[in-house]
Amino acid sequence: MTEPSKTRAFFTLLKNLTLAALLYIAIYGIISLVSNPSVASKGKLGIPAFLDKTGPTELIKTTKAGLQVKFASSSKTVTINPHANVFNRPVTAVKIRDDYLGPRPHVDTEADLHMLVEECRGTYAGIEKMRNVFECLKFFADEENRYYNLPALSDRASLQDPRKAEYVNADGHDNTLKSYPPVKEAQAANGSDIGTCPGPIIPYHVYWTGPATWRVEVFIKSYLYTQNMACSRLWLWLDSDRNPKAVHDMLNKDALFARFLPFVERGDILVKAWNFPSRIPLPKDEDNTDGFNYYTSPGKPNAKGEKAVAENIVQDRNGQQWLVLTAKQMTFLPVAVSDAVRFVVLHIHGGAYFDMDVLMLRDMRPLLLPKEHSFAERWAAHPHPGDYNTAIMSLTANSSLSSYLLYGGIRMGLNFHPRVLGRMAWKDGRDQEFLMLETAAFDPIWTEFNWDREGRCTVPCLRDYGAAFKGKQGALKDEWESYDGPQLEKIDLSEAHVKELRIRDGAEIDIALPSPSQPVRRSREENDNVPSSAAAPTSKSEHADSFQATLNEEVELRKAGVIADYELSEDKFAPNNRTMENFFRGAWTYHIHNQWLKHPEPSSWISVLEHAHDGFFAGARTNVYGEKWTGPSLMPYNYWPEFV
Repeated sequence: MTEPSKTRAFFTLLKNLTLAALLYIAIYGIISLVSNPSVASKGKLGIPAFLDKTGPTELIKTTKAGLQVKFASSSKTVTINPHANVFNRPVTAVKIRDDYLGPRPHVDTEADLHMLVEECRGTYAGIEKMRNVFECLKFFADEENRYYNLPALSDRASLQDPRKAEYVNADGHDNTLKSYPPVKEAQAANGSDIGTCPGPIIPYHVYWTGPATWRVEVFIKSYLYTQNMACSRLWLWLDSDRNPKAVHDMLNKDALFARFLPFVERGDILVKAWNFPSRIPLPKDEDNTDGFNYYTSPGKPNAKGEKAVAENIVQDRNGQQWLVLTAKQMTFLPVAVSDAVRFVVLHIHGGAYFDMDVLMLRDMRPLLLPKEHSFAERWAAHPHPGDYNTAIMSLTANSSLSSYLLYGGIRMGLNFHPRVLGRMAWKDGRDQEFLMLETAAFDPIWTEFNWDREGRCTVPCLRDYGAAFKGKQGALKDEWESYDGPQLEKIDLSEAHVKELRIRDGAEIDIALPSPSQPVRRSREENDNVPSSAAAPTSKSEHADSFQATLNEEVELRKAGVIADYELSEDKFAPNNRTMENFFRGAWTYHIHNQWLKHPEPSSWISVLEHAHDGFFAGARTNVYGEKWTGPSLMPYNYWPEFV
């Protein structure tokens, strides 16, 4: 009995040692998985994590609609149709001509602003053409040779003295140069170098409050896509009265804005703190037309040598006059802060102001170069000459007109609503100094939206502001009713482009996804169904559920069967004949008017614009001027879970 017992004991020991070894190997393997970043950051489908987000972590179940996937980066379950999704859907069904505007206008090209107004308005008293937006857009698109001109050599902006420039730092050297670089020697923006401008660098101002959202992203990308980088600067004003750390938070804590930090470093974007100033410099009202109503007898100088010369205006010992807000006035700052911001920053710095929900479609420079470049647009098709909308506007810095409008807003009880100031200017006979462009220039569906259109509908014919976000087949009726151009050329969908996931050198893009954001505020109360648009309220982060995918992730999704070959018959958002070439051609911008909570559906007009941006910044496509992107790498737009 002893021998069998020893044998049995041996095998028991061997079994225990084997189990212990297997347990050790299992534990070691788990530790290795956790400690190895290339492995540990993969979910159940093998999708690597990136930054604070992870890829799909769980394939929940198969339904009639597709495969349900739970992304750790989204609070929602995403249903993916393997044969029709954002990963395999062609971006178009027709041949795309990206460079439809031809070469960019010469850096000194100026627009005849009066012609732009009169051709689309008619006479000042009769406004015979005001409601015919189709014909106005046709003029903008087809007759550049009439309203664009290159001034005589001596009158060109590039040959003026930078030391006398309207704009701060117009020469890139704090206005210390005696001349701008010659046109032939100017360097275009390239890589980490913003380049040199053979003429004044024009500031573009925008105002924002709260964290960055998709609206900030699409505005900045439309700016980078269309404007002359060496000759323009984007000034992003952040409300630091509400949040003193607004600039710090945007530059250090905002994961969405992080993709634009290389442009801050290069100098394309200047992130500025907005604090309502208590003192604003004013030029002297030599001809008494700015509404200052100087005192007959100025007050006595105070300890600083300043004396009151008019209500809210003092003059220092050097003769400089200042608009001064009292302590009481500073406690009643305007509710619609953005209404005031635009008039203040343009008076001090000049250039142009844009609401953040504006999308740029053409180079704005020719509209901003003329010596007299003060303009805004009409409020829809309202016939009153004082009914302005200032979602886009330009004023000459430190000018009589900018001083008059600024002082007028103060006199009106810090009310800077454009229709209030516009009616004031009309009553005082100064409205014709502040040119009013028709809606076709910047907001081409506003007249249609208000049922005021005469003549043909625009191309595309969109009747509400949500239409540009719709991509489902059959969602828009008669959008092509006014199109009379050539037949669009169909393409083989199997050879069409899909969403760009690569940067120019073919390497994968590092993805920075947004963190939850705080609510942002609307800039003014709704008026005529179209409120202003610097910022708007939202109950949750616009980007909280959006996500991005790398090429490796897409490979893993294909291996898991989540992405298969594209099948047109299964696609609710099938590619179509929409291209940027036919998106309100001729307009300089498109105003989306506070569609704050809408996400662009695949194949919608806004989606077409996104694909154009993504392709351009990836180096696969040109912009509207046939130019290739040579600047810093820029990540593509995120996906929205409900449209995957």
